[in-house]
Parts: sequence; structure tokens; C-alpha cells
Amino acid sequence: MKTWVLNEFLYFPEDKSEYLPAAIEFAIILVLCIAVFYAVKKMAKKQELKTKMLEEEILQHRQKEAKQNQSN
Repeated sequence: MKTWVLNEFLYFPEDKSEYLPAAIEFAIILVLCIAVFYAVKKMAKKQELKTKMLEEEILQHRQKEAKQNQSN
């Protein structure tokens, strides 16, 4: 009974040209996925650099405050 149900979903065409639209769609989606991956990676790198700069500014500000408190 189960094999009969699964056979309804399996379809292997005699004419192999029917695979062409699926292959084209797969290629387009693959390219888009790769493009999104690199875009996210690039944005993450920019955010990382901004975060490092902000951390450095905060550390410098804290060091200035610590020096001022020590001199007082």
C-alpha cells in the first residue's frame, strides 16, 4: 500500500527535455542563494568593523576618564 502512494509522487519522463525548466530554475535559485550569502557576509564584515571602532572609542573614553579621576 505504501509503495503505491509513493509511486504517485515519482515521475521520470521519457523525454529528458522536461528536465530543462527544472534545471534552469535550480540554477537561478542557486545563483541567487550564493549572491545573498555573499551580500550578508559583506554586511556582517562592515558591521564588525563598525563595532570594533565603537569598542575602541569606548575604551579610549574610559581610559581618559580613568586618568582624569586619578589626577583629581
